[in-house]
Amino acid sequence: MNIIISGKQIELTDGIKTAINEKLGRLDFYLHPETEMKVTIRAKKARQTVEATIIPISGPIIRAEDSEENLYAAIDVVYDKLNKQLRKYKNKLQDKHHGNESIRYDRIEELETTGYEDEDQDLKIVIERNKKFDVKPMSAEEAVLQMELLSHDFYVFVNGDNDKVAIVYKRNSGGYGLIEQE
Repeated sequence: MNIIISGKQIELTDGIKTAINEKLGRLDFYLHPETEMKVTIRAKKARQTVEATIIPISGPIIRAEDSEENLYAAIDVVYDKLNKQLRKYKNKLQDKHHGNESIRYDRIEELETTGYEDEDQDLKIVIERNKKFDVKPMSAEEAVLQMELLSHDFYVFVNGDNDKVAIVYKRNSGGYGLIEQE
């Protein structure tokens, strides 16, 4: 696994890089060796934020984030979140018999005795509602206004500038985000 570490408003020391590589490097147990993980460390006042994104060769992108006063505690929490997500996705993919090369199935069975069995029992996803709607071309600003009018956290629309599907959403830190199709 290739871990790419970057820092914002913080100087990345060798100790920080070593801690990240040692802790998050353990996840390579689950992943294909060519999988890439991007880790971003941000410091804002007394809070340290660790954000990790696993970009697999194929399959879903896996992401975790945590903010703590202690940077090393945040790294531990992010590791735990990613570990749990990888186990969940592993079980879902095995149930569907997908040939996802990014997750190593053969070595995960040994870990099933780590006390996580109770969490894995509620892995079935039930879609409770199916909704269809017309997607209309509009600008991102119009989509944000429409989202606010509907009191939703996100809104799907066709971007009038490039005729591609896009999503606007409310960010946890305030403001809005835009996700566009490549």
